[in-house]
Amino acid sequence: MRIIPIPHPLNAAVRVPGSKSLTNRALLIAALANGRTRLVNALFSDDSRYFAQALQTLGFDVQLDEAASEMTVTGLGGKIPAKKAELFIGNAGTAARFLSAFLTLGSGEYILDGDARMRERPIGDLVESLSHLGCNIRPVKQEDDRPLTADHRPPSMVHGQISLPLKIIASGLPGGKTKIAGGISSQFLSALLMVAPYARTPIEIELITDLNSKPYVDMTLAVMRDFGVEVKRNGYQSFTIPITNYELPILQFSNPPILPSQSPISNLQSFYPIEPDASAASYFFAAPAICGGMVKVENISRNSKQGDIAFLDVLQKMGCMVTESDDSIMVHRPSSIVGLDINMRDIPDTAQTLAVIAPFAASPTRIRGIASARLKETDRIHATCTELGRLGVRVEEHEDGMTIHPVETMRPAVIQTYNDHRMAMAFSLIGLRFDGVTIENPSCVSKTFPNFFDVLSQLA
Repeated sequence: MRIIPIPHPLNAAVRVPGSKSLTNRALLIAALANGRTRLVNALFSDDSRYFAQALQTLGFDVQLDEAASEMTVTGLGGKIPAKKAELFIGNAGTAARFLSAFLTLGSGEYILDGDARMRERPIGDLVESLSHLGCNIRPVKQEDDRPLTADHRPPSMVHGQISLPLKIIASGLPGGKTKIAGGISSQFLSALLMVAPYARTPIEIELITDLNSKPYVDMTLAVMRDFGVEVKRNGYQSFTIPITNYELPILQFSNPPILPSQSPISNLQSFYPIEPDASAASYFFAAPAICGGMVKVENISRNSKQGDIAFLDVLQKMGCMVTESDDSIMVHRPSSIVGLDINMRDIPDTAQTLAVIAPFAASPTRIRGIASARLKETDRIHATCTELGRLGVRVEEHEDGMTIHPVETMRPAVIQTYNDHRMAMAFSLIGLRFDGVTIENPSCVSKTFPNFFDVLSQLA
């Protein structure tokens, strides 16, 4: 797909879809609650569909209304109906991590698998932590007798790390004390936190490394709180989760005014709103930093549960102006912008967005703290450096990030996306300024933002 440049400063208003991170957390917690929850403004993308379909395969009543952006989940109080299931979740990392913990609550045997890239992404820290809690979870063994060599290893042992496929032989989650590393993905900790209320004994979790992407754990705790579960914590060092049940937030009756006193709780219905996706919004916040002018993203607030809303602080440090109202945020670049030396450890999903702004700054930009990005949908550090170089940008690759130098012009190029939605969305922004940018495999945006290019066209 060739991106058409916009030859004038921007003056546009757009809306972005619901948050992937909030949709998936709400799906899991709603399935654990007892009763029916309607997720309003839910995201319909590859990742959220894989998650919803996995719940359906496990026997949950999950109703999907894409036209209305709504998902309705009937939770069963911590029970999993299916005694046996094989689940395929593509390259949906959130679904893989959350379901690995969720399935331990069941009673039976489950196989969890993904696509080739998901089979390369490590999940060993979570498996080890669940094992310490008494769970029987392990990588699926190879099916043949060939010896393990550098050329032949089972998918679950790529790079010496445990990864999918996994087998979970479940008989409930015993509970107790466990430890987990936080240096690869905060999703490991989030997965443990969300299922812990349904363990047989209270769970205590200790972090044994610094935690990446802390705001995502804050988001998890906020959604748990919305459903009535409060977690005791010592900063990001330890967490204690009580044995309790998730409650339907803001309970409303589906058929008012009165239900019989013996009516099952499944007759109750709750409405849970999903915020617009702050990660998706980052591309439109970034557009004026590249093209000049202003863009307003509607129906989003700085009070978001999502850590990636902090990308606005990054833009302000570069020289952009941010104006907030009750239901929108506007970004305006009044003049030139400057480069930064910045640690993006807490908001790594916006690092590529900053990387494509950086060539338009008046000074170099050094992005730090995103070593974990090498284990995402692709090695995002290497991929970003490679494609910036393809455009003629001077860039230096570091283990934990990159240094990007300003340029006055760029050369035409076909941008390889590595089947990574964030590569496609970020690099399309450069095409708004310079002619000749073509995005290979643009459909990969369906992972989290299927109509991204339709919304991008609204900037013209």
